[in-house]
Amino acid sequence: MVALLPRLRAFALALSRSRTDADDLVQAACERALSSLSTYREGTNFDAWMMRILRNLWIDGYRRRKGEVLIDITDPVHDPVGQDGRVATEARMALNSVRQAIETLPEEQRAVLVLVCVDGLSYRDAAHVLDAPIGTVMSRLARARASLANALEGNAGLPLRPAGREAAR
Repeated sequence: MVALLPRLRAFALALSRSRTDADDLVQAACERALSSLSTYREGTNFDAWMMRILRNLWIDGYRRRKGEVLIDITDPVHDPVGQDGRVATEARMALNSVRQAIETLPEEQRAVLVLVCVDGLSYRDAAHVLDAPIGTVMSRLARARASLANALEGNAGLPLRPAGREAAR
């Protein structure tokens, strides 16, 4: 579970768009998983099981918090200090463009994109996490990629899919 924490946090951050909420969500997911270990079945993908718990907690919390304002994840407090130069600036600008483009995606597309392209889950595991048919996962991912490509037009060279990871599935 400890090794999975960075991936859980990335997924939680993609859903919540808030570092604080993401940390709370990961903690709640870990607590829920530990208290529900009896429901875990041998042979189940543990990573997908944990992400499903996290996603369900997010949905539950989202329904309770409707109407709250989301916090910007570009909080300067968490930005690295001491980086300078043209390369670092260009990389930061490209990253911000990608981040902004991802944030404009609908939640279901953003979640699929993070699970498959960032976290490396298979379509099947992403479908399990999202409780959606595999075809729905594939179509959401295709729409997310198309939206990102349109949004990032002119930023040639930015990878939108992991090299070789999906092709092997």
